[in-house]
Formats: sequence, C-alpha cells, structure tokens
Amino acid sequence: MNEAYRVPVTDEDRIRAGLAIQLVAAATGITAERMRAQTRMRGPECRARRLAMYLAYVTFGWPLERVAHAFGLNRATAAAACRWAEDERDRPTLDAMLDRLERCVREVLDAPVCEVPA
Repeated sequence: MNEAYRVPVTDEDRIRAGLAIQLVAAATGITAERMRAQTRMRGPECRARRLAMYLAYVTFGWPLERVAHAFGLNRATAAAACRWAEDERDRPTLDAMLDRLERCVREVLDAPVCEVPA
C-alpha cells in the first residue's frame, strides 16, 4: 500500500484554490505550475504556495484541513504555511500585497456567476 492519501475535493474548492494560486502567481511571478509541483519545494516556490494557502484560508474562511485537501497537502503543512504567512504580514510590502489579493478574491467571488453560452 504505497498509494498517496487523497481526499475527494469538490470542483468549487479546486476552482477557489486555483484562483488563489493564480493570483499569487500574478503577484509574485512564480508560475502556478511551479506552485503545484508534487515534489518538496524550497525557496520562492515554497513561499508562493504558502501565500496561496494563506489567501485561501483567510478569504474563503476554510478550516486548515479543507485548505490542505484543496491544495493536495496534509493539515500540518497547511497550518505551518498559514503560521508563516501570518508572521510575514509584519512586513509592510507583503501585508499590502495580501490585502490587495484578498480584495481581488472578494471582488471575483461577489460578482454574479456568468453562464457561458453554448
């Protein structure tokens, strides 16, 4: 039994996690693909993914377990990421960036759903 543990995640959660990842990618220049890598990350990719998890945690109001599942990680990793990001908010430039991204997420989610024509 060497299979990775995976929990079913709703399409809505995948879309929202993807939104957080794409916004952090746009703000940091770290591609979404690099943040989604299934290998151990270090450096900028790791920090960018942590920011995306934190963004999901604070803007969607998700519990840490849900954040972890949506990002394909475990709860301890999501918790560590959110603690790191919260500590990093003491840096004014990072705090301002996260404030902008939080507003952006809320704007997108508060907009009416648009039906795509056939």
